[in-house]
Formats: sequence, structure tokens, C-alpha cells
Amino acid sequence: MSFAFFPSYPNVEATYTTLPNSFFQFTKPTPVSSPKVLFWNDALALEFQFSHWKKQKEAAAHFFSGTSLPDGIQPFAQAYAGHQFGHFTVLGDGRTIVIGEFQNRAGKRFDFQWKGSGRTRYSRNGDGRATLSAMVREYIMSEAMFGLNIPTTRSLAVVSTGEVVFREEPQEGAVLTRVASSHIRVGTFEFAYQTLSKKELDSLFQYTAKRHAPDVLKADNPPLAFLEFVMKRQVSLITNWMRVGFIHGVMNTDNMSISGETIDYGPCAFMNGYSAKRVFSSIDRMGRYAFTNQLGIGHWNLSCLANSLLPLIDPNQETAIELAKSKLSELESWIHFSYIRMLGEKIGFPHLTEKDMPLLQSLYQWMQDTEADYTNTFLVLEGVYTPKDSIYSESRWKDWVRTWQEEKKKQGIREEEAISLMQKTNPSLIPRNHMVELALANSTQGLTSIVEQFIVRGKSPYKREFGYDYADEVPNGGDDNYRTFCGT
Repeated sequence: MSFAFFPSYPNVEATYTTLPNSFFQFTKPTPVSSPKVLFWNDALALEFQFSHWKKQKEAAAHFFSGTSLPDGIQPFAQAYAGHQFGHFTVLGDGRTIVIGEFQNRAGKRFDFQWKGSGRTRYSRNGDGRATLSAMVREYIMSEAMFGLNIPTTRSLAVVSTGEVVFREEPQEGAVLTRVASSHIRVGTFEFAYQTLSKKELDSLFQYTAKRHAPDVLKADNPPLAFLEFVMKRQVSLITNWMRVGFIHGVMNTDNMSISGETIDYGPCAFMNGYSAKRVFSSIDRMGRYAFTNQLGIGHWNLSCLANSLLPLIDPNQETAIELAKSKLSELESWIHFSYIRMLGEKIGFPHLTEKDMPLLQSLYQWMQDTEADYTNTFLVLEGVYTPKDSIYSESRWKDWVRTWQEEKKKQGIREEEAISLMQKTNPSLIPRNHMVELALANSTQGLTSIVEQFIVRGKSPYKREFGYDYADEVPNGGDDNYRTFCGT
């Protein structure tokens, strides 16, 4: 099959493979029998000047499934480790393979990676494959996250393979093309620290810093400055997840990107009825990664990164530990500030302070007690629509709204200022779980329209449609017994 029509191939790079070969292995994907492009992200393709692929359906299906490769492409799988539910494990790309690095129109470098492309040396007992349902979920969720203006990996294509993947039951297989600033994880640094030499750890640090945070190399202590760079990005990311009611579901250190992007959309979901300890993941039986635990887990994961950087922070271990502890103390302040600011913005307070916290606590306690819809409650508060739900007729709600209005006046917050802030902060549309499941069920039958509607909706998640009854978005029974799965 000819790939001559694709002029970008001479520009594909693999700078990651300049690292010692302990960090990767050159690996070719396993061909599939009957690849077919099921979903194609036009907007993302345009950004990388890949739009012409859409006209070459057969070539696109063969390339984006990993079935046919042009000369000059040397795919590779990355090695990494991770704390999975708190337990350290040596891992690696068990069902993903990096195609290479491409630059977008702005000249920024991104990894392109096949997900579900077959076994690698890191697959352990896995088959290296992915189900169509899991890959379509990632496409829906990652594009929704992008529309919400939250850093994320993205999905260029979902290709059905024409082959069966065996999980709890036989399912259709698929390969997703994932696009990321890089696939370097906290777990990559753990892998280097735990299993490789200091020289190899330093080579990973130097490469990652040059790629993602070149300014830190000018600092007095570059590894410590790098740690701060990652910390701030992760705090911002997780705070934004909580702002929109997103629960990642599997916040292991190998699922925490150094670039600060949301990565690995496995057992994830957006919350309907509010519950602080809401869990959707079928494998999170103890609630480790529950909704309100996410910032705390982020802190724990970043502590693992700090530990992995100790040999580079200072040659004297005691000094390195003290410096890292000091930076982790700063992390606690950043988390606190970021979280309080987000809570304030959700109710239209641009400068929420500690003395305002009882106001927020009473609101969230009411939502917890009534399982009020997390998205719609703030739309009701904003006045976007008049709900039918009787909980908004209760005295507790009305009393809280009255107190909120009085507090705005005391602080001199103009109504239009509060509403403008809320409109920027609170989405009106999220991927509702029952609608996601319907889209997945349709896609497994070869019906693509509902998924495509999701992608279109996800482009304008903050748009208000006055007169629309947003209560119609909420499923009957809420999130009762809803479970998601990692797909492996």
C-alpha cells in the first residue's frame, strides 16, 4: 500500500528514543484483519494538517490500526512503573505503541500513539488489544474534556479491527490513535529511580525538562524547579476535574502525566447526583479514588515524584529530603488556594476566603443530603431554568439562596459579575452516564450518529439555552449502581 500521498512522513520524529534503550523498545503493532475507520476527528486532523487522510479511507484504516506502516516509521513501546492503588509495580506500554512525534501548525510537538495495537514486551499476561466500547468511551470523554477547556490527551481516530477481543464476554476490537504532549508519566520517573542508574534518571529529567519546561533548567536547582512545575500543573488539572464533577477512577502514578494532561480514560465518569465519596470504577472497592479524594491522591502521587527526584535534587540525601519536604509543604498551600478559589467561582465569588467557607459547606451538605444534580444545581442558582424537582422548593435551599444573595451584597459583588463568572465556571452540558452508555451500545452495532452528536455537543459545554429543561439531562435513578471498567 502506498503512503506517498502523505507528505508529513519525512517530518516524523522520535526524540524519545534518544534516551537510553532501557526506557523503551522498538516494537511493531500487530496487524488486524479488517480495519475500518469508525470515527475521525476532523478538527484535530486539521490542526496537524492530516485532513487528507479522510479521503484515503483504506490507507487511513490500515495505518491507524497499525496494520501497514510506511518506511521510516520506527514505533516503540515505553517502559514505566507505577503505584497502582498504592502498590509499586514495574509496568510499561502493554497495549499501546508510540507511532512517533508530529508538530502541529503552531510548531508544538505531540506524541501520536496507537492504543489497542497488540502485545509488547510490557504486556505481561495481557493481549495488548482494546475493545471498541472502551476506545469510543475515550474518544467521547477526551473530546468532552477538551471542550471544557481542561488539559487532556485527545483522540484522532477510532478504527474497528474486525476481530474479537475477549473480556467478560467477546467484544469487537478497536485501535484508538491518541495524541498527547508526551506520554511521560510520574511512573516513568519512578521506573528510572527504582530500577536504573542515577545517570539514566538524569537523562530522563534532562529530556523531559527540555521538552516540557525548558525554563526550569535555568533555575538554581533545576530538579526542584521541575518538581514545582509538575505540581502546579497537576493541582490545576485536578481542581478543574472537580469543578465539572469528573471522577478519573484510576489515579495511579502511571496514569499521571508530567505534562499535566488528563490521560488514560478508563473507569472514568462525570457525576450526576452529588456525593463526596462517589466512585464509579468497578475496581476501586475501597473508594481510594473517590470524587473528593482526588486532590489528596494527587498530593500522594506528587510525593512519589518528589521521592524519585531526590538523587538529582541534592547529592546529600538528607538535604534533598528537606528540600523536597519544603516543596511538598508549598504544594499543600497551592491545593488549598486552588480548591477554595474554584469553589468560590462556582457560586460567583471572585475572591472567596476562609470566612466564606461555611456558606459553601452548607451548600455541599445540602447537595449531599438531597443528592442534588451537581451540574444542574449551579444552573438553577444562576437562573438558567426553573426546575421541576421539588428539592429546590425546600426551605433549606431557599434559605441558602437568600443567604448567598445577602453575602454577595455585603461583599459588593454585582449580580452581572457573579453570573458572568458562573457562566465561565459551570458547564451546562456534560457527558451524562446513561447517554454515554447508549452511545457505546450504538457504536458496537455500527451506528455512529449518537457518538457524533456527543462530539458536537461537547464543543459548547458552557452555552446556556434558556427555556431548555436541563432536568431532562438527568437519568432516572441518578447514578445508582452505575459502574465503569478499565477495558483491559
